[in-house]
Amino acid sequence: MEYERVKAREKLNQTEKQLSGILYDRGVDSQGFAIIRSKGDQALFRLNTQMLKYKMRVPESRPIADFLPTISIKAKDLAAEMTGLNVQSKDLKGQSKIEKEHIDNNLAVRNMLTNRGIIPENLPSAEDVKKLQRKLSNDEKKLLKDTRKKKK
Repeated sequence: MEYERVKAREKLNQTEKQLSGILYDRGVDSQGFAIIRSKGDQALFRLNTQMLKYKMRVPESRPIADFLPTISIKAKDLAAEMTGLNVQSKDLKGQSKIEKEHIDNNLAVRNMLTNRGIIPENLPSAEDVKKLQRKLSNDEKKLLKDTRKKKK
């Protein structure tokens, strides 16, 4: 389960990088992208970034996604994938049109979750994904070391 969460977080990073590139080509700079992402989070979680960080006890300097449970990371990823696809297929340009698209996609994902009884902002925060990555990496090294010892 820890491994799946780390992989989901890596996938979200990849999706957001791709989306950032798509948006940059359509006149949205890094500050605009940050605003769009923040408004998407607000649509998905019904709380602004500051309130969500406070509720989940996320350090100010860290991304919320590093502390989200797997399903919330995947929800953010799905909404971002939808935005990237629709921005291209609908040929959207400019921050306001893309922002509306991203908000609508996050609301659609939120509705799907809440219709199934999952309220994203009420899910407990999870262990820092950076700690999990280090732990999994150390476990992997230990396993390799133990395997080598057995071969000797």
